[in-house]
Amino acid sequence: MSASTTAPASLALSRVPPRRSVIDGALARFGDGLRRYGWIIRAVQWLIVAVYAVLVIVPALLPLPDNAAHIWTNLTLAAQFAFWGIWWPFVLVSMVLVGRAWCGVLCPEGALSEFASRWSRGYAVPRWITWQGWPFVAFAGTTVYGQMTSVYGYPKPVLAVLGGSTLAAIVVGLLYGRNKRVWCRYLCPVNGVFAVLSKLAPVSFQVDSAAWAVSPKPVGGTESFNCAPLVPVKTMRGAGSCHMCGRCSGHRGAVRLALRSPNHEIVRVAGEEPSLDQTMLILFGMLALAVGAFQWSSSPWYVDAKQWAATWLIERGTTWPLEHSAPWFVLTNYPDRNDVMTLLDGGLLLAYIGAATIVLGLALSGIVALATLSLGGWSLRRFHHLTQTLIPVAGCGVFLGLSALTVTFLRGDGIVIPYVAEIRTALLAGASLWSVWLAWQVAGLAVGGVRRVAAAACIAGAAALSVANWVLLFWIW
Repeated sequence: MSASTTAPASLALSRVPPRRSVIDGALARFGDGLRRYGWIIRAVQWLIVAVYAVLVIVPALLPLPDNAAHIWTNLTLAAQFAFWGIWWPFVLVSMVLVGRAWCGVLCPEGALSEFASRWSRGYAVPRWITWQGWPFVAFAGTTVYGQMTSVYGYPKPVLAVLGGSTLAAIVVGLLYGRNKRVWCRYLCPVNGVFAVLSKLAPVSFQVDSAAWAVSPKPVGGTESFNCAPLVPVKTMRGAGSCHMCGRCSGHRGAVRLALRSPNHEIVRVAGEEPSLDQTMLILFGMLALAVGAFQWSSSPWYVDAKQWAATWLIERGTTWPLEHSAPWFVLTNYPDRNDVMTLLDGGLLLAYIGAATIVLGLALSGIVALATLSLGGWSLRRFHHLTQTLIPVAGCGVFLGLSALTVTFLRGDGIVIPYVAEIRTALLAGASLWSVWLAWQVAGLAVGGVRRVAAAACIAGAAALSVANWVLLFWIW
């Protein structure tokens, strides 16, 4: 049942196909089960915390694995594969399938932050924490730092990135709010990415505003609940900020887990909630910066730039950028593995990712602006809305970049995944078509005919530009 439903329940149910009604009933009962058996969720979270702590801390204390080590025989390699081959890529997939259930049910960082907030000093959340630019800044910062330190290949950077993030989450929990997840709501480095991808989920907790209005007191034995991620449940219309923990399920007889169209939130809700921070994250983060981060090590442009810069420096008698590096927590520095990033390497890495972010971000922004103008004049709200239609292709790109690590890890142990190229092709094509279909629906809210076709064509051009970058990485370079 959507938030805007005002018809009586009996009439609403009469319009729902019997099979859909059965599925919705099962989902509603499952949501209620999450609330009733929350203690099981908490137990699972502590089990995951224990595993997470071992995988983050212990490998950093062990010697680096030798060439004879395998994923199934070496804890360091097993941890790398767990984090970068399974965890991150498939957590992204889960956002599209079941919303932010990972956040509310499984995430160790969120569980620790909420646990710490039991003893919080209770300070009011300061304005700098609620700054709307954090989703992009946190995503960009952790992505770039991970590339600088080779976080995918060595355990110490993992401890610095993941362990540092977890420590910060605990500190924030000890300072702000009480029994809340202030860190998750505002500062988590992947909060923004999770928020935009979960808009595509076909299931979500949905609020019947009419039922809420006529039921001022809790009904059915349901008492008030604690929404740890600080979501205003009464007015919640989308899945972006909901952690799917089920604590609000059944509240006032108005909140329940139910099916919805995967297109609904982007087409019907996103236009009424324009978001500059999400626009920046999609256009300049997921579609641009992430491309540069995954591309640079394979890019012939990076190699050419490095050769030119090295020649230019040598000709002028300046060789220190080619001879010096930095500690491992600043730049990759493992001489015994012949893996050392010089100051020149680090500078060019930053330049490459920065150039990709600016050039691709501006190009994509220009294309979306053309789509906006094609609908009959400039509208910033419409620009933000059309940007949301690129979420499928943006999420697909990030998933493919991370899943390339999965393929690499397995291939290093002699395990070859069949039809990788075909799977990548199908995913990119499907995500692009989904984005174009969303653009067609969004444009149809404003105009029809040629203008609608022109807007959808512009978004198709933006999707094609994004796909072209992955084609370069996977098939040409």
